[in-house]
Amino acid sequence: MKIAIGSDHAGYVLKKTVYSWLEKQGHEVNDMGPYSEDSVDYPDYARKVAEAVADGEYDQGVLLCGSGIGVSIVANKVKGIRAALVFHPDIASLARQHNNANIICFPARFTDSETVEKSLENWFAAAFEGGRHERRVAKIEP
Repeated sequence: MKIAIGSDHAGYVLKKTVYSWLEKQGHEVNDMGPYSEDSVDYPDYARKVAEAVADGEYDQGVLLCGSGIGVSIVANKVKGIRAALVFHPDIASLARQHNNANIICFPARFTDSETVEKSLENWFAAAFEGGRHERRVAKIEP
């Protein structure tokens, strides 16, 4: 699977861990920045990842920032994106199964690498269930 990944400065260190984990699972990963812990504006990177996923260039996206909220908000402004803020592995499963989410967002200052890795395992193991959820997901975009 082709995965786009991005963060802000607060998510930079954890992003490197996520990148490594994704590669070990056999995914093709593109780090869309930033490339250091220097202060940056999260919307720049969140939008870049979200647009690449929405355009079909990548199958899924991963975003990280201090709280995970900022990148989630920005990504969800892009048509076709359903970004989910994930802080627990079960939330990762539900985001895929019930919301057909295509970008997973992590709060780098409030989670650890073990939780993130288990959440990613659940994310990639889950599939959209359709059915009653299909109707609800269809109502997300006008």
